[in-house]
Amino acid sequence: QVQLVESGGGLVQPGGSLRLSCAASRSIGRIYVMAWYRQAPGKQRELVANILSAGRTNYADSVKGRFTISRDNAKNTVYLQMNSLKAEDTAVYYCNVIPWSGGGAYWGQGPQVTVSS
Repeated sequence: QVQLVESGGGLVQPGGSLRLSCAASRSIGRIYVMAWYRQAPGKQRELVANILSAGRTNYADSVKGRFTISRDNAKNTVYLQMNSLKAEDTAVYYCNVIPWSGGGAYWGQGPQVTVSS
């Protein structure tokens, strides 16, 4: 059974930092794309950043220069380092992975990130 286990959400003050992690179970096999999405109340889910298996990354304009996505292929784990957090970064953050074997994407449960003073 495929599982994505996320951790690292919480409450932080503006300007602070958080690090999210998402570990995919071994049963998923090798992963092509690992990504983070977020959804704020009343808004659509949006892509925050993704990283391909060879390391190429892509970021939403709103997080460029503040967030860094990385992955550890040996551990099937993706990370999101979030610095200089703003109130508008408040959202539920979802991990998303697409395996090389195809068959669709898998989603994590979505830790809450709240940026507030």
